[in-house]
Amino acid sequence: MAIHKTPVATMKVAQIAAPGGEFQIVERPVPQPQAGEVRIKVLACGICHSDAFTQEGAWPGIEYPRVPGHEVAGRIDALGTGVSTWHLGQSVGVGWHGGHDNSCPACRRGDFGNCRNMRVPGISYDGGYAEYMIAPVEALAAMPEGLDPIAAAPLLCAGITTYNALRHSGARPGDCVAVLGIGGLGHLGIQFANKFGYQVVAISRGRENAELARKLGASVYIDSTTERAADVLQKLGGARVILATPPNAKAMSEVIDGLGPEGTLMVVGADFAPIEVTPLQLIVGSRSIRGWASGIPSDSEDTLRFAALSGVRPMVETYPLERAGEAYARMMSGKAEYRVVLTM
Repeated sequence: MAIHKTPVATMKVAQIAAPGGEFQIVERPVPQPQAGEVRIKVLACGICHSDAFTQEGAWPGIEYPRVPGHEVAGRIDALGTGVSTWHLGQSVGVGWHGGHDNSCPACRRGDFGNCRNMRVPGISYDGGYAEYMIAPVEALAAMPEGLDPIAAAPLLCAGITTYNALRHSGARPGDCVAVLGIGGLGHLGIQFANKFGYQVVAISRGRENAELARKLGASVYIDSTTERAADVLQKLGGARVILATPPNAKAMSEVIDGLGPEGTLMVVGADFAPIEVTPLQLIVGSRSIRGWASGIPSDSEDTLRFAALSGVRPMVETYPLERAGEAYARMMSGKAEYRVVLTM
């Protein structure tokens, strides 16, 4: 007697088999959510520079093979047991904050963003370079219906980072806020700063970026190859905030003198080199330097909602999942304009 077996549903993923390895497009069984989890049908996933942690094996404890991706936009298509506040078909996003332990000292204070054992999609568990992914409910952000998933995906990392940093910077409408760099983070930072009602100054290299900076919402453009940005900022009265977006500590060091009284250098661009500053530079004018990480899912929801209302959108280049390796290389080249997104 013939035995008929129900075929196992499969999906495509782009995985890294070992640290430093190439992207492999493979088929895997579609995963099933466990208690407190949902399965997401991925519609788009942004490629972030932090995905290099997975590709290069630079984050301790990654288990391989691993599917990267923490800028995930999609819809819930399966619920694990005990999940009652989310529903099938709901539009959701998953960003850098992929879960917390609810028991460490930070979590006990409600500071989930600084959880000692925070999980990161694409590092702690498989991320969004896939047709489907599993996520714990504490990682989910509700996404406004009607917001294009391709536009939403980069907002879940680059967007939340710049939006959240600016709204916690202490700047008020009308203040002079400079955005250092017009790239994956900077082009969003300029838009958010403009919508927040700041006097926006964009700082970048080359006159060719001036027109784009103004289209994004900057009222002043500084070409750092021909002008000393700090001097120009002082002529404007000094910046209340400088949002430092490029991963370039030297460029950050050069603009500190452009801060006005009680001005803050908000650092969101990651670099291993030190920022060089003298005590006097901080003491005179009561200046400060502050780092800012992305945020938790409620911050992602605020970012997505504000972007949907205000019209802030990332500039993206799209690639199909099957070309994940090419898309990742494009992002790493620094030549993309300005975010790279995988579509499923």
